[in-house]
Amino acid sequence: MSEGRKLKFGLFIQGAGHHTSGWRHKDAQSGSENFELIKQLAQTAERAKLDMVFLADGLITSPDASASVVARFEPITLLAALSTVTSRIGLAVTASTTYYDPFNIARLLASVDQLSQGRAAWNVVTTSSPEAAKNFSREDHPDHHLRYERAAEFVEVVKGLWDSWEQQPYIVNKETGEYIDKSKLHELNHEGTFFSVKGPLNVTQSPQGHPVIIQAGSSGPGQDLAARIGEVVFTAQQSLEDAQQFYSHLKAQLPKYGRAAEHLHIMPGLLPVIGATEKEAHEKYEYLQSFIDDSFAYDSLSERFQYDMRAYSLDEPVPDIPEADGRKSRPRLLLKLARDKGYTLRQLYKEVAGARGHRIVTGTPLQIADHIQQWFVGYAADGFNIMPPYVPGGLDEFVDGVIPELQNRGLFRTEYEGSTLREHLGLPVPVNRHTRGLHNNQK
Repeated sequence: MSEGRKLKFGLFIQGAGHHTSGWRHKDAQSGSENFELIKQLAQTAERAKLDMVFLADGLITSPDASASVVARFEPITLLAALSTVTSRIGLAVTASTTYYDPFNIARLLASVDQLSQGRAAWNVVTTSSPEAAKNFSREDHPDHHLRYERAAEFVEVVKGLWDSWEQQPYIVNKETGEYIDKSKLHELNHEGTFFSVKGPLNVTQSPQGHPVIIQAGSSGPGQDLAARIGEVVFTAQQSLEDAQQFYSHLKAQLPKYGRAAEHLHIMPGLLPVIGATEKEAHEKYEYLQSFIDDSFAYDSLSERFQYDMRAYSLDEPVPDIPEADGRKSRPRLLLKLARDKGYTLRQLYKEVAGARGHRIVTGTPLQIADHIQQWFVGYAADGFNIMPPYVPGGLDEFVDGVIPELQNRGLFRTEYEGSTLREHLGLPVPVNRHTRGLHNNQK
């Protein structure tokens, strides 16, 4: 692994902030459907030279959902809009392999990749919420292992469709009447366990070849999928030791798929609460925590664990909770967090309300930079997905305080390396499968 590596950063955009009560901060703006605010956040991240902005997604909602997710734009549509108001930063979006179709996803993301001149990324998720099934005319949510088997084939189909066109297919010769080089267009003709897709795709390739593939599962099947197809992995660990173990275990799986360690970046979520002094940062965190409504504790924990928690007392230690077939890795992480810190259910709920299981770090810009550097040089992370507790102030504090400190230490770029997301991340352009033999012969 290269010793000259630099930190990678994503901005995880939520229009009401990541802390469940972030929108109640006295200086917060809010609005998951406030495009002007979302545009401002993306442009601030680009000014700081962050690698990408990231949009999550959900296929269900309820009146009791948190402010950032009770209503929100369809994220691929939003990504297309952001491509017109940014010029360099990567644009990452979540899309489900369980409830979407490969051809549609391939076409949508290829379009955004073209519109942005090679800045798109796809966060591959299998959808953990069983309630989503009924929004897609289905009675039952597929089992965990089937969702991951489907996801693996789904991604291969999408990548095959992205290879429908070789680079530079346009001729546009008015004299001869030739518009495209027909030899550069290829059908896929995929026949598999879950999908039958003829192709070709009717969108050509961008300068980066394929959108970058992101994966967020940390279960056994999730890690295997990440090792096979992931180029960025979003994850959540609470301790340096757990993060180092996850990092080394996942990187060790790459050689069996013929992949290099530097071609997969592991980026845990990080919620920074920043103050001019350590005391001020802690007071700010407690101020946010003071808005948490305990009346939502049972509903929130039941949703996280996909198990009815009302039989347990909020003020007793967290009990053993049966594992559901939906989520796997996050409930395990939360249970370990509770055991390590001796939390009651109420205390666990309040931490989950803060960052949904991601690590919360409070302190001065210098202390936040120290934490990031410790995890980076200790091979616990290649970078972080930054989750501001409230916006826009929480992002401004990180960009104006922490980023310059990391740049001064030589750990983060001062200018973008190129114009595509693959260039920012140091990832190779995928070789089109229809020219692979020719490419190998020319080496």
